Amino acid sequence: MARACLEWQVEMGVDEAICDVPVNRYALQPAPPKPVPIPAAPSAPAIVGAPDPVSEAHVAAASATDLAALEAALAAYPHCDLRLGARNLVFSDGRPEARVMIIGEAPGREEDLQGKPFVGEAGQLLDRMFAAITMQRDHPNPGRALYITNILPWRPPQNRDPSAEERAMFRPFVLRHIELADPDLVVLMGRISSATLLETSEGITRIRGKWHELAGRPALPMLHPAYLLRNPAAKREAWADLLELQAKLRTLP
Repeated sequence: MARACLEWQVEMGVDEAICDVPVNRYALQPAPPKPVPIPAAPSAPAIVGAPDPVSEAHVAAASATDLAALEAALAAYPHCDLRLGARNLVFSDGRPEARVMIIGEAPGREEDLQGKPFVGEAGQLLDRMFAAITMQRDHPNPGRALYITNILPWRPPQNRDPSAEERAMFRPFVLRHIELADPDLVVLMGRISSATLLETSEGITRIRGKWHELAGRPALPMLHPAYLLRNPAAKREAWADLLELQAKLRTLP
């Protein structure tokens, strides 16, 4: 009966029920209660003596007296999480006594699998580039050989660019690598290696082909082979840089 009565009221257009007590809609509403402040959680105390990855990298790199010790120091360095997802530490390839040392950016998929730098498609182009000026990574003559490494020894996920923190922590190792290999000159292959070691914000297309000083020796920024694969028209600039490198070697004792 009550339901039938309610349905009849809805049919008649009733859309609001009348309360038992009248409502004065013009009356002021009571002020809401003031919120009770919640005490802030105590801040965590600063960790005294927390390790500084860059400082520890300087110490570890300086302690290496030869290339084998430097590779071991890199393998033992605990502050880069890239090592947890990589298959291999990519240290170097070629002849350490070579006059020319090439420094790339970071390992890719093929490099991670094989444990050597520049072995993928970009690495194959790099080999062809230097073969054009009669140089190769395993040439028996140190004057025509190459020694190759990277800024990072571990592959970043999805081949992303190394972060500023990663580059900073591995820079001391790379500088020590140059000191121990002692090449006549250094080739900085690509934007990341040039920016990291020369500490410049200028783009690679602006600084390529211009000589700089790095660790007491000439350093030549060049376009990365991966860039050349994407921009074949830039191979003309890369060829000019190779000829410049060849001419520079003739002037060095």
